[in-house]
Parts: sequence; structure tokens; C-alpha cells
Amino acid sequence: MRISGIIAGLAILASVVSCGNRQSSSSTEAVAVSATRPFPTVEVPGIYEGEESLNYYTEHFWDKFMDTTKTWLCDSTHIAGVEKGELEQAFSNYVYSLEYLNIDKACKLVRGLYGRMQSIRPCASSNAYSGLLGIAERYLYDPNSPVRNEDFWTPIAEAVAADPETPEELRGSYAYQAETSRLNRVGSKAADFRFCDKNGKVRSLYSIKADYVLLFFSNPGCTACKEIIDNLRTSLKVDYLLSEGKFAVVNVYIDDDIAAWYDYMPYYPETWYNGYDPNFVIRTDLTYNVRAIPSLYILDKDKTVLAKDAPESKVFKFIDNL
Repeated sequence: MRISGIIAGLAILASVVSCGNRQSSSSTEAVAVSATRPFPTVEVPGIYEGEESLNYYTEHFWDKFMDTTKTWLCDSTHIAGVEKGELEQAFSNYVYSLEYLNIDKACKLVRGLYGRMQSIRPCASSNAYSGLLGIAERYLYDPNSPVRNEDFWTPIAEAVAADPETPEELRGSYAYQAETSRLNRVGSKAADFRFCDKNGKVRSLYSIKADYVLLFFSNPGCTACKEIIDNLRTSLKVDYLLSEGKFAVVNVYIDDDIAAWYDYMPYYPETWYNGYDPNFVIRTDLTYNVRAIPSLYILDKDKTVLAKDAPESKVFKFIDNL
């Protein structure tokens, strides 16, 4: 996708990506017009093209929002003068653009964002720090977020845990989030594990040979899981890739109702590797940070993580592009 298309597409994305309902920008309080503002977007100079354009866009995304030379409205519906729903959509745009960067560069930018949040925290009547932190946690860490990304959340959770201004009773929670979010980071080798199929044969993740592996943590009877299964089993592209040995689906149950899993077995395609964790080590030993079911990972032939706990839309886009 062209860089200019990515940036132009963010305006469209803003209207469709949100973790909640957008609130009205109206207010019962009488405030000066200058106290509120739309989210200040980035204007990329014409001298930048291609990758340089995206770099400029992501590096300067928050510059104008972090302006402390004026006093902005900060109340239950506004953060630094910007209506909360609009700020949430801007944040989702930011995450979307970061996904086109190298993972290390993206994480560095996110860590830098937290530093800027710290710098504006002392400003009088400013709720920008707490407001942005809440949005970041909701969008990056909430398992129901359409743009969730634990790799991007990790540097923020690490910084919050180490921040002397963070209440002592919260530091442990953020430290734990950072620790578990580091598991199976994009670009790292996925943790190997053993699973047992319906015939009692024990396999390992690394024994699966294919150019790409879809690791699918599912539960029998899970509605969202069933929708994913239906979409995969009716995909001609998936059928072709499976038949050619270029793609494999490893569908694993990690809870303890094995009888229910066996009852649901007829619904799982025979062309998949379907199994359960006989010793419950995946969840109890935190081999994978499975915080919600379903959970999807994309791995390459060397079991390097290409996508981690990815939304279904991202997974199917990846498959379509194979």
C-alpha cells in the first residue's frame, strides 16, 4: 500500500474504528470557543515522500495536541480541548499508522509518547495525562479492542510501572501487564508447546511444517470462534493453501472441559491440526498470554511471530494477500 494512501485512509478509518460510541461534542457549560478544538492533525510537508512521509507523520502526530501555551477545556467530555470520542479515533489512527513501521521504531515512538504525557502532567487543569493513558490502555490492551496491540502497550506499561508518580498500589499491576505482554512479541520466535489430538497423538507446534501457520486458541461453543471457523472453512483461498501445504491451522483448546471439546470435534475441519493442552501449561505457565478467546497468531515457517493476538480482520487480510 502506498504511504500517501495510508495517510489519506486514516480520515476514512476515523469514522469506522472506535472501541465505543462517540459522544456528542455539545456541552452544557458556557466556555470560550478557544477552549475547545478539533484534534490538530499533522500536515506533512510536500518535500517528504514515501517512507519519509510516514515517518514524519508518526513522529509529529502529537505535536500540536501537546501544546501547553493555551488553556484548553478539561472536563468529563473533553481532554485538552478535544472531545473524547474524537481523541479516541485519533488514537486509533495513530495505532493504525504505527503498524506500517518497523516494530522497534513503532515501540520507540510509543515510549516517546508516554514521555510527552509525563511532561504535560503538571499543567494546571490538564487531564491529558490520565485521559490519554486511559485511551491507550483501552485501545492497545483491552482484548476487545479492534486495534489491540500488546507490543505497543508494553513500553507504556513498563513506563507507568517505573513512574514515581504512579500510585504504589498500581505499579505491580502495570509491571505484570508489561511482563505478560512481552511474551511472543512480533518478530520473536513463538514459544513451542505440545498438544494432544483426538486420537491421543501428541504433537508440538514446531513439528507443524508449512510456510505459514495460523495458531488459533478456541473454545467449543464460543460464538466468535464459530464465526472464524466458518469463515476459514468456506474460504477457497484457505482450502487451496492447505492443499498445497503452504498454510496450516493449529486449533488448540487450553481449558479443562475435554469432554466438551470431544463433543465439538465434528465441527472442526479434518484438514486442521486440532488439539488440546493435556497439561494446561499454556495458560497456567503463561506460555501465551491468552486473555480472551478467540486468540489468533500468524507464524512463518520458522515459527517467527508475524501477528500476535490479531483481530480477525487483520488475519483474513493477511491470508488474502498470500
